[in-house]
Amino acid sequence: MQIETRPSDLSGCNFPEHIDPLLQRIYQARGVNNQAELDRQLSCLPKPASMQGIPAAVARLVVALEEKHQVMIVGDFDADGATSSALMVLALTAMGYANVEFLVPNRFDYGYGLTPEIVDLAAQKNPQLIITVDNGISSVDGVAHANSLGIEVIVTDHHLPGTVLPAAVAIVNPNQPGCEFPSKNLAGVGVAFYLLSALRAELRAQDWFVKQNRVEPNMASWLDLVALGTVADVVPLDQANRALVHQGLLRIRSGRCRPGIQALLRIAGKNPARLVATDLGFAIGPRLNAAGRLDDISLGIQCLLTEDPEMAMNTARALDELNQDRKLIEQDMQREALTIVEKLAFDTEIELPSALCLFQPDWHQGVVGLLASRIKEKYHRPVIAFARGDNGELKGSSRSVPGLHIRDALDSVATQNPGLITKFGGHAMAAGLSLDEGKLAEFQQAFEQQVAKSLSADDLQAKLVTDGSLESQQLSMQTAELLRESGPWGQLFPEPCFEGDFVIVQQRIVGEKHLKLVLAPVDQPQLAIDAIWFNIDTAAWPNLAAGTVRCVYRLDINEFRGQENVQLLVQHVQLKNNK
Repeated sequence: MQIETRPSDLSGCNFPEHIDPLLQRIYQARGVNNQAELDRQLSCLPKPASMQGIPAAVARLVVALEEKHQVMIVGDFDADGATSSALMVLALTAMGYANVEFLVPNRFDYGYGLTPEIVDLAAQKNPQLIITVDNGISSVDGVAHANSLGIEVIVTDHHLPGTVLPAAVAIVNPNQPGCEFPSKNLAGVGVAFYLLSALRAELRAQDWFVKQNRVEPNMASWLDLVALGTVADVVPLDQANRALVHQGLLRIRSGRCRPGIQALLRIAGKNPARLVATDLGFAIGPRLNAAGRLDDISLGIQCLLTEDPEMAMNTARALDELNQDRKLIEQDMQREALTIVEKLAFDTEIELPSALCLFQPDWHQGVVGLLASRIKEKYHRPVIAFARGDNGELKGSSRSVPGLHIRDALDSVATQNPGLITKFGGHAMAAGLSLDEGKLAEFQQAFEQQVAKSLSADDLQAKLVTDGSLESQQLSMQTAELLRESGPWGQLFPEPCFEGDFVIVQQRIVGEKHLKLVLAPVDQPQLAIDAIWFNIDTAAWPNLAAGTVRCVYRLDINEFRGQENVQLLVQHVQLKNNK
């Protein structure tokens, strides 16, 4: 593991004096150079009019409202899809749409997106209009089938498009060709929020709410859903997404959020008043995702839709149980995957290949994405984990490392090997694909060759990038609070982490595989600081021979029994000397 420091040069920056010098250094290292780029108010958001497809989509939605059309929302089976679906149903209903339903395909029966089979299922409800959320940009056949049945389709999505776009009445996706919308990183729920905001503005301009004697909805009231879906989908937190997440967090902290989100927070043991973005990603997101991974994401959508606190708590408990089941399944799969990789390393007696393709016949289709992520983190290789689908087909989920655009890599493999991949789609860092089981070995070879051409040996070296060191006096509640409130932190806007030399004062195992530490800075040995290192190697730690260590850590606030104390969240440890 290499430890590197983020470069920071404040010479070209224009920060006001009231911004702490530490924050100035941190912001500049993330490409932020002035106060305006730190604006987290909704007024800083790009205007909806600049997003291609919104005018056509709004026009069709106005017709649907005036003519009381049946509208079917077709979502994806993850947290982004769940929040997008809930947002669409809630906002359209509040605007006066009387016939709005949602449908999310069970991933095991229908696969991903607006497939022709899903259109047939939706057609049983006789909709005049289908709106996709967090999917649809690759649903060429599904949209064509809907058109043949006389059902029009509005696509709202954020995934990267293929060479052929679906023949929808409107496509709202900032990543489609020709779209000049400046923020390309919106999650599916962010795209849906933009469309709905534009729709509300048009209805206001037409005096719809006044004429119908209907209270005009406040779009900000659903920012809790937008924040949750944005963080859970791990999209880059550019300024637009930081503003959406920040405003959503403010609503949740003040108690103005969906009963389902309140219930999920209670189940996770999180204090809403102290919520940060990572809590959405690690506490709520997995519980919503568990429904789509193991069962049916409709349960998660119902949790987000209900106004009844008791029903919200009941569904939150059910989601929590599914998440516990998911953890057990994932642990078994991870053990098997590690055995495969270790055997591969032993058999080759050389460096691991540039990419890893893993498959076991009994792996769970809904959990392979998490498995790929875990193996990628351990070996710093692009990973694709496969599970069996139907009719001899394998379903793969991939995770990439910096330097490799995984969807583009799959596109290159598909172009150079026609017929090898049945279908694929995704982002720079994550993608999904399908192929015939009999072609796995051929695909593995082609994929490894493509990655080997794209990544250097240095790219395959895991790195921990820090924000340098902190002075001993900065290891304080004041600094921890400053950092906590200066986010939101997340993908491509990482939470600050630091490095420094410490003496281990105490160390003990807690919770089976976590190391509880008391550390003292080498230059201030009288300053004892609590620290925790999660998921350590219990064969190597506790290490009573360890004396001085170099730690990479995040500065955190530990809340226990109403007391708050500064705490270091240890990310990595290097031994400096032994006792």
